[in-house]
Amino acid sequence: MKTLVGDSKRYLDVDLTTKAWSVFSPSENDLRDYIGGKGLGIKFYYDRLGKRLKAVDPLGAENILIFMAGPFLATGAPCSARFAAVTKSPLTGIMASSSCGGPFGMALRTAGWDGLVVCGASNSPAVLRIDEDGASFEEASELWGLGTEAARARLVDNPRQGELLIGPAGENLVSFANIRSGHRFLGRGGLGAVMGSKRLKAIVATGGAYRIEAAEPERFKSASGRMRKHVLRNDFSRAYRAFGTNYNVRVGVKAGFLPVMNFRDRTDPRFEALSGEAMAERYNTRHSTCAPCTVLCGHKGRYPDGTTRHIPEYETTGSWGGNIGNWDPDLIGVWNQLLNDLGMDTISAGVTFSWAMEAAEKGIRKSVLAFGKTDNIGELISDTAFRRGEGAELALGTRLLSEKYGGKDFAIQVKGLELASYDPRAGWGHGLNYAVANRGGCHLNAYLIGLEALYNYLDPYSTRAKASWVAFMEDLFDAFNSTHTCLFTVFGTLLETFVPKRTPKPLLKLTMTWLPRVAQALLDWSSVSDQVAAITGRNLSGRDFIMAGRRSHVLERYMNTEMGVNRSADVLPARFLDEGETRHPAKSVVDLEPMLNEYYRIKGYDGRGVPLGTTLSKLGIETE
Repeated sequence: MKTLVGDSKRYLDVDLTTKAWSVFSPSENDLRDYIGGKGLGIKFYYDRLGKRLKAVDPLGAENILIFMAGPFLATGAPCSARFAAVTKSPLTGIMASSSCGGPFGMALRTAGWDGLVVCGASNSPAVLRIDEDGASFEEASELWGLGTEAARARLVDNPRQGELLIGPAGENLVSFANIRSGHRFLGRGGLGAVMGSKRLKAIVATGGAYRIEAAEPERFKSASGRMRKHVLRNDFSRAYRAFGTNYNVRVGVKAGFLPVMNFRDRTDPRFEALSGEAMAERYNTRHSTCAPCTVLCGHKGRYPDGTTRHIPEYETTGSWGGNIGNWDPDLIGVWNQLLNDLGMDTISAGVTFSWAMEAAEKGIRKSVLAFGKTDNIGELISDTAFRRGEGAELALGTRLLSEKYGGKDFAIQVKGLELASYDPRAGWGHGLNYAVANRGGCHLNAYLIGLEALYNYLDPYSTRAKASWVAFMEDLFDAFNSTHTCLFTVFGTLLETFVPKRTPKPLLKLTMTWLPRVAQALLDWSSVSDQVAAITGRNLSGRDFIMAGRRSHVLERYMNTEMGVNRSADVLPARFLDEGETRHPAKSVVDLEPMLNEYYRIKGYDGRGVPLGTTLSKLGIETE
C-alpha cells in the first residue's frame, strides 16, 4: 500500500458520451479557499457551467454530476466517512448538493482520487468502474430495472469496493430519485434522476491502494482527539447514539414540530409509538453506522415479521408516520426498505403523498390515497418509481402537482424541495432557514430548530437574533460539509468547548439572544479547522475556515440567482404563515419578513436577495 500525504490533488473527469476520461488538478487558491467536499464541488460546477446556468437542462447531457471527497475522508478523523455530490436539480431547477456516509467515498479516496466529475450521457445503460489507474466502462443493460439491493449484489464483490447506484426511480427519472451507497443515500434534490438521465446505473470504485496520512501528524492527532472528546460527551450525540435520530420524536411532541396530516397539525401523543425509545425496545436495536463514526446514530433491529431492517431516520418517520396519519412503526420500516430499494428520497416522497391525500380530501385532485389508509401505500410507492398510473404524477413532486391542480397553500415545499419533519411554527428561525436555504426547503441548511427546540437557547416564537444565527450556521455548515465531516458533530464541537461548557445556561442563552455576534465569537471550532490544516499542510485559521464556508454558500446563492431565485422564492408555504391554530397550546405563525430583511443585510445581499457586488468581491468570487 502506498502512502498519500494530505490530498492527492487528482480528480477524474469522465465523459460518458465518448467513454473517455482524463485527470485534472484544481489550483492551490481553490483548494485553500473552498477546502474540498461540497465547497470545491460548487466551485467546479460554476467554473464549468457558470456562464449558462439557466439554460442547462438538469436531465440533459450537458448537466454534470460531481462527487467530492474532502480532506477528512480516510484519515480517521471523527465521522470522516462522508462525501458530497453537486449538480443541478431536476426537482428544483437550481443547485443541489447532498452528503452521504456510504462506502463509495472511502473507496474513491483510497484509490488515489479526491473527486469525480461525470459529464455527457451514455447511449445505453452503463457501469463506470474506478481504480487507482483510472476509469473503465461496462455495459449494464442486464442491470437496468433492478432494485438497488440486487444491483449491488451483482456489482460489489470485495470489501475494498464502494458503490453509487440507482434503482428504478432513477432510471425512470422520478424527480426525487436518490443514489445509494451501502445503506446510505445521496438523498435530496433528485440526484438519482440525473444519474438515470445519463444512463449510468452505477459507479464502483475499488480502493485500498493508498493510505492517507496527515502532513502534520501530531497536530492532527491532537485536534482530532479534542473533537472526538467534545462529540462523545455531548448530550445530543449521546441521545442519538442510544436511540438514533428518532430521539427527536419525544422532543417534538412537547415542542410542537412534528408533522401531522400534511403539517395541518404539529403535535400528537400517538407519535410516542414512533419514538426512538419505543423503537429501541420494540426492535431490540443495535448500531449500524457509517465507518468510521463517532456519533453512531444509525441503528437496525429485528421486526415482528422476522426481518432485520435499518431503523428509519427521524425525517422518514415523520413523513411516513403522523404526516400521512399512520402510527404503525412496522409499516414505516417496510416502506423505508422499499423506498431505499427503488431509490427514492423518503422525505420528498412522503410529503408528496401527504399533499395528494389532502388534495383529494379537498376535492382538488382525485386519488386512491387518504389519510390513515395504509393498505395501498406500498403499491403506490412502487407505481411512483416505475411511473405507473397515479404514480406517474406523484413522481413530479408537490410543486408541479400544485401548479397543475391548485393547492399551493398546502404544498409543503420551498423552491420545489419538500420540507423535512420540522414544523417551522415551532421555531421561527428554522422557518427562515427553510425559506433561504440554497437547495430549497432543507432542514440541514442551518438547523435552527436545534437551538430553538432541542437545546432551548433561543425563544422559538421570536424573531430576535434568528437572522444572525441562520447566517452564521449556514457558513459553518458549509465549511463542515467541505471537510467533509458529519453535521451531527457540530453541536458537540461548538458547545463542549471551554467557554460555552463553563457558562451557566441562562447567561449563555441571554448572550445568544441579545448579543449573537459576541456569542458566535466565543464559540470554538478550531478542533476542525486545525485538522484541515494538519492534514493538508495549508495554513488555515478558524476565521479562514468559516470564510471558506461563507464563500461557497454565497457562490451557490449567486448561481441560484442566475437561475431566477430572488426574494419571491424565499418564502414558506402559506400554512406556516397563516394557520396558527393547532392542537399545540402555543398559537404560532412564522413572522418571516423582518427576519428576511435582516438576513439579507447580514449576508450582504440586496433587497431582492441577490449578493451585492461588494460581497462577491470581498470573497474573491469572480462573476465576469
